[in-house]
Order: sequence, then C-alpha cells, then structure tokens
Amino acid sequence: MASGEPCWLCQRPLGRKVERHHPIPKARGGRETVPVHPICHRTLHKTLDNKALEAIGHDVGDLRREPAIARFLAWIANKPPGFHAPTHGKSKR
Repeated sequence: MASGEPCWLCQRPLGRKVERHHPIPKARGGRETVPVHPICHRTLHKTLDNKALEAIGHDVGDLRREPAIARFLAWIANKPPGFHAPTHGKSKR
C-alpha cells in the first residue's frame, strides 16, 4: 500500500506495509493518524510512553530531536522503504 506520501517520522518513501500512528495516543484521546513504516512505529512506542507522545503531539520536529529517535533516524536514513529489523530495548521516558 505505497501511497506516494512519505513516512511521517523518517520521511523515507513508504513501502508495501504501512501502519497508522496516532501522534496523540488513542488512549489519550487522539483521533488523527499519520502513515509510518512498521519499524518507525515500533521505535516510537519502544522509545516513548503515551505521556511523552501526548506532550510532543503533532510536533514531529520535536519528536525527531529526541536523542534516541534522532539516532534511529540517522541509522534508518539510507535503508530501503520495505526494510525491517527487530526493534530492541525499551528506553521509554
């Protein structure tokens, strides 16, 4: 389901598998969703808890500046759209 729009988090083209992320978590009343790669989606939820995601909300710039997310984005930058790897660790804040 590649749509032509980029991944909300990493800005790489979307591949065949696309997931929808709630910038403001559904559990916190969020309704809007944005398209993301599965690996980007898992990284968001492994790195930040719902409270932190809610505080950042739709400000993807602030999200990209989070140190663990910034490291992930540097690592994933040149990977192909369909790239996936296990998402390790829980560094939730």
